Amino acid sequence: MTEGIMVALIAGAASVGGAGVGAYFSNRKWAAVMEFRLKALEDKVDKHNNLIERTYKLEEATAIQEEKIKVANHRIDDLEKQAGHFAST
Repeated sequence: MTEGIMVALIAGAASVGGAGVGAYFSNRKWAAVMEFRLKALEDKVDKHNNLIERTYKLEEATAIQEEKIKVANHRIDDLEKQAGHFAST
């Protein structure tokens, strides 16, 4: 009877050990996959943030150009009024 108990204990220990080793390697693989996916996501976020920064700079430059155009148009209007004033005198 003790032989049966010993065989059962050895079989149980082998089963638990095998399951533990399998879980360990499975978790390592899962961690590697998650690390890869996290790195890919970080790269996408960096690209997105770079795009946002570039867009902000373009909007800022556009606003400056629009202001310059307004000033130039105002100056043209003033010059046209002056030219009309000189033409009438």
